[in-house]
Amino acid sequence: MRKIIISFCIGAVSLLMSGQVFADAALLKKKSAQVFIQKMVDKHDFKREEVVAALKEAQFQKKIIQSMNTPYEKKNWDIYSGIFLTDDRLARGIEFWKENQEDLAKAEKKYGVPASMIVSILGVETRYGEKQGNYRVLDALATIAFYYPKRAAYFTSELEQYLLLCREHHVPVTTYVGSYAGAIGQPQFMPSSYRAYAVDFKEGNKPNYPDLVHENKDVIASIANYFSRHGWQEGMSVAYPATVKGKVRKSLQTNSRTANYKYQYLLDAGVKSKTSLKHPPKKAGVIELEKANESHEYWLAYPNFYVIMRYNTSPQYALVVYLLSKQLEKEWAEAKA
Repeated sequence: MRKIIISFCIGAVSLLMSGQVFADAALLKKKSAQVFIQKMVDKHDFKREEVVAALKEAQFQKKIIQSMNTPYEKKNWDIYSGIFLTDDRLARGIEFWKENQEDLAKAEKKYGVPASMIVSILGVETRYGEKQGNYRVLDALATIAFYYPKRAAYFTSELEQYLLLCREHHVPVTTYVGSYAGAIGQPQFMPSSYRAYAVDFKEGNKPNYPDLVHENKDVIASIANYFSRHGWQEGMSVAYPATVKGKVRKSLQTNSRTANYKYQYLLDAGVKSKTSLKHPPKKAGVIELEKANESHEYWLAYPNFYVIMRYNTSPQYALVVYLLSKQLEKEWAEAKA
C-alpha cells in the first residue's frame, strides 16, 4: 500500500511554560511511545518519521492530570445538577432550537431521536458550541496516554484514532482544540466516535468530511446517529423518580451501566416509580444519587437512559441531560403554542 504523508506543522511555536513541555528525547525513549510508533507504522502504514514528528509536537499539560483526578461527575447531585439546569442554559437551548429547527426536525425524522435530546446534549457538553475546550487534542491525548497509567490503554487508542482522523481530514495534528480529555467539537466526540459516528449532513462539499466544530447540520445529525447506533428506542421512556423501601436499599445494585433488573423484580422488592406507568419496560436499573445533606435520591432508569450513558458513563450526566431535554421540550411546546 502506498504510504500517505500527513502534513505536520513541525517547528510550530512552543508553549514554553516551565515544566509543561515534553522533553522530546524523554518521551520518545519511553517504551510505551516506541510501541505506539511501531503500531502506527505496522498497522496503519504511517511513516515512522511522521509519528515521531507528531509526538515531538505534543506538549505535556499538568492541569489535564489534575482534571482527570477531579471530574465534574464526582460532585454531589445538588451541585452537579445546579451547574447545568439553569434558566440561561434553557433559554440558550430554545434559541439554538429556533435557529436550527429544520435540521433538528430532519435528524429526528431520520434517526428517531428527539430534537430536545440533541439540543440537550449540546447544552450540557459545550453550551451549544460556546465552550469547546482550550487544550490541543494532541496534547490532551498524549499527556494521558503516556503520563496517566490507569487510563493509558484507552487514551493510547484514542491517540491512534486521532492521528487517523487528522490523516482523513488532511489537517495537521495540531489542528483540533478540545476538552482536557481530548473530546472534539460542539458535541465533544472522542476521536474514535468522530470517525465512527460523525455524519456529513450539510449541503455542498466544503469540507468534504463531517465538521463537528463549525457546522451545526453535521453536529445535529452526528449526535442523532450516535444515539441511534447505540440503541435509542423511539418513543420510549428514559427515567422516572422512584422510592426504594425496606432492606432492598442495602442489597440493590445501583448505578450499573445497563438495565440490570427485571422490572417486576424491582416492584416486588419495593422499588416503585413515583409516576404511574401505562407501559413499563421489561427491564430497568436503579440510579442512586448522593445529595449534599447525605440523603439519597432514586430514579428508575430504562434502556434509553443507558444509551445516554454511552455518551458519558456518569449516571448524573445522563440524568441531567434527560432533565434538561424535558425542560427544553416543555419550553419549546409553549413557545409554539
